[in-house]
Amino acid sequence: MKKEEIRTLLNRLYEKHKKSIKETFKKFHDIYRQRNDTTLYKEFIFCLLTPQAKPENAWETVLRLEKKRLLFKGTKEEISNELNTVRFKFMKAEYIIYAQKNFLKEKRFLLTQIIYSNIDDYAKRERLKSNVKGMGYKEASHFLRNIGLGEKMAILDRHILTALNEFNVIENIPKSLTKKIYLSIEKKMLDFSLFINIPISHLDMLLWLNKTNRFFK
Repeated sequence: MKKEEIRTLLNRLYEKHKKSIKETFKKFHDIYRQRNDTTLYKEFIFCLLTPQAKPENAWETVLRLEKKRLLFKGTKEEISNELNTVRFKFMKAEYIIYAQKNFLKEKRFLLTQIIYSNIDDYAKRERLKSNVKGMGYKEASHFLRNIGLGEKMAILDRHILTALNEFNVIENIPKSLTKKIYLSIEKKMLDFSLFINIPISHLDMLLWLNKTNRFFK
């Protein structure tokens, strides 16, 4: 498919879903403005659970942990027992326990110090990746987007990478995403978004919707 054909195709798809995408981003921006520690923390745990899991299952798990009072404190066994609908439940239970011990104090979410700092979003992503167990570039980008930040970042999951490959933005799908590869693909996606005149954050959601036929966070 030629570049102009791709641009036309994606812009038609964007027109169809633009309203829903914008409404979703308004909710993300509202989360940032409200500065509610529990809401921010739930989005944080959600993004730790999403790798290789359906987002609907990850969010349902967050709500279940909250209902059973395990979101803020629990043992590995208690928490892992509630993670049956997501993959790698024991490893992800460890991530949650690490977060509880290191980023919570009397239900205050300590990572707000990074979220609301004066550094740019890329620096915030670097700090999250460096300090959070289980959070790489993809998860950190996802978390920042879901709380109204990181709108020039890409969330490079397998659906997005497949779409970028199909639209000739990248030549092949990498087996692993090192920092160098992630940032290189992100730059290519940003250039592509400028070419087709769709914001990269919206394009990310649009490509995901196009590959999965569903829309969730």
